[in-house]
Amino acid sequence: MARASRPLVTLNGVTKVYPRGAVSVRALAGVSLEIGEGEFVAIMGPSGSGKSTLLSLLGCLDRPTAGEYWLDGEAVAGLDDVHLSRIRNRRIGFVFQSFHLIPELSVLENVQTPLLYGGVPVPEWPGRAEACLARVGLSHRATHRPSELSGGEAQRAAIARALVMAPRVILADEPTGNLDTATGDEIAGLLHDLHGEGRTIILVTHNEALAAAAQRTIRLRDGRVDS
Repeated sequence: MARASRPLVTLNGVTKVYPRGAVSVRALAGVSLEIGEGEFVAIMGPSGSGKSTLLSLLGCLDRPTAGEYWLDGEAVAGLDDVHLSRIRNRRIGFVFQSFHLIPELSVLENVQTPLLYGGVPVPEWPGRAEACLARVGLSHRATHRPSELSGGEAQRAAIARALVMAPRVILADEPTGNLDTATGDEIAGLLHDLHGEGRTIILVTHNEALAAAAQRTIRLRDGRVDS
């Protein structure tokens, strides 16, 4: 798929500084980048390069100390917690290394959880969640608990949950980090297929093979875009 011309994500001179007592730690130092709608981008870099901080900012889990962040045409850097929470719920789908499934809930109920906060009418919940489970090939596990799933199945459930609100962008943080190679390849293939359907995916990883599935790679070093 060709790179989209319309930016979905724009960072201009984004800096993030964390106070550590009398010392300040600069995690990001003037990062500027654009990610187009429909792109599949991998973000890589050594430990301490700023990947996790950048992911938190892109996911509206944190705010920059300085600079601008535009998501889908809206300046989000200065929004309050209520507005950031609404953006996280309705525009961003998260996929984490450790799945973050709720153990007491069934797979179907886990996939439905974003709908609870998204203003979606309750009668629509099962149908939307079931469609997302079908998309990731997990319909047969809908009534199971997370403890009954394999690692690959748990990550598929997490991806289904990320899709259920039809977000503008999917942020995947080391999505194959807890999986064996074969299962990780399956998850990489699923992300590639989702991108082929027109979804915007931003992937943070140490895995060069996983990053190779993306259209391009943004490399960070010492809080700056290295390439």
